[in-house]
Amino acid sequence: MAVAEMTASRLTLVLDDGDDILTGKTIYKSKSFNNVKISATADQLFAIATAVAGLQQRPLYNIERDDSSDITQA
Repeated sequence: MAVAEMTASRLTLVLDDGDDILTGKTIYKSKSFNNVKISATADQLFAIATAVAGLQQRPLYNIERDDSSDITQA
């Protein structure tokens, strides 16, 4: 049986940077924060992300969490 142990987590804010003049498609910029506590809950990360997004010039489009795990045999 394999076991996964979370080793790292990253929080990314995806910001709306407006529309491309030529194509009309939306342009997105991202800000990433590494070394997020792996024990942080979704509610905690949402609260922090919305607080930080309020300090940005661009509006918040999405909040993403990227977790890394080591998988070993138990």
